[in-house]
Amino acid sequence: MPDATSPTASSPDITPPNHWWNNEDWLAVLAGLPILGALAAGWNPSIWVMMGTLAVFAALFFGPRVLFGAAVVLALAWGSQQIAAISSIKAWGLEYVVFALALGLVWSHLLPMPGWLRGAARAEFFIKVGIVIHGATIALPEIMKAGVPGMVQAALVIPVVWYVCFFLTRRLKVDDEFGVMLSTAVSICGVSAAIAACGAIQGDKKKLSYVTSLVLVCALPMIIFMPWVCQALGLSDAVAGAWLGGTLDTTASVTAATKSVGEAAVTTGSIVKMSQNVLIGVAAFILSIWWTMRGGAASGQKVSAAVIWERFPKFVIGFVIASIAFSYFIPADALKAAKDPIKNFRDVWFAAAFVCIGLETRLGELFKMGGGKPALAFIGGQAFNIVWTLMLAKWLFGK
Repeated sequence: MPDATSPTASSPDITPPNHWWNNEDWLAVLAGLPILGALAAGWNPSIWVMMGTLAVFAALFFGPRVLFGAAVVLALAWGSQQIAAISSIKAWGLEYVVFALALGLVWSHLLPMPGWLRGAARAEFFIKVGIVIHGATIALPEIMKAGVPGMVQAALVIPVVWYVCFFLTRRLKVDDEFGVMLSTAVSICGVSAAIAACGAIQGDKKKLSYVTSLVLVCALPMIIFMPWVCQALGLSDAVAGAWLGGTLDTTASVTAATKSVGEAAVTTGSIVKMSQNVLIGVAAFILSIWWTMRGGAASGQKVSAAVIWERFPKFVIGFVIASIAFSYFIPADALKAAKDPIKNFRDVWFAAAFVCIGLETRLGELFKMGGGKPALAFIGGQAFNIVWTLMLAKWLFGK
């Protein structure tokens, strides 16, 4: 394992056997789906039980040695949620993930990083479980019924913005592995999409940590200033919601930003964001095929379905299963009762993940990575995304 001073020190591999069920992607599915099944059956745990469940899964999958480290991660995650819940902070639309990352960074820069804590810093595993649980919040019938313009916008935003950002990375001589993660993050839904892209191309975890940090840093001014710009431009609630939903990276940030615009903006923004989120699996599948065929063409080796399957991020399967199950097979009453617990469980896993990203990140070395060019490409791609999505939002939702 890299030392604690590396920008993205990965946690050590302390999972002994190398069976398929010890693959981190499959472990995320094996953790996420039973939790969702229990919630659909009526389980409504307290926040402490949710955090205890996370610790139990961490110990079960990675050994009891991670329990103490997991307790520290969870304490910081809980602290981030408490800070984000302060009314004055909540009014600014600042999410718990920002404070989770900040608390992790404070620890990594001011306190030692012992082995027991490094072993519990399983950022990718926590995010992957969070994404599986997040799948249950994607209401496919709602998108199909009310979100045709949103789907059209997503279909026009994602490929165009992805290509523009990837073009910028190549012009700036940023390597393609970095370029894929940056482009996927800016064009779909930030960190979740970057994780899926990294899994699809089996990318460098240091670059992934750079991208996730960059997404959060760029999101802050957007959450604060974009609602003000909506009002300054005199955008209708529907157009403003579609614009914010298409450019901000998470459903929570979209909700926070659109609330200051109007209720219609909240509804439209949520539908547009869900329309983009549902395409995570499609993007991961396409990237798996493209990257594998690209590597095969470069090496002269024949690309097989087995190789593509090996590269495919398996946790996306859990995301799709959760989305379909909770869209079509869970009774309406059970779905309504499980809505808040699902969101709370997802947020616990995401908060833990961003604490871990902070613990594994050294800002000084992170800023030196790529000589600032990846950040420049991301900012350029996001600037294009803002303008392009605004044009589409006016066209599709202007009436």
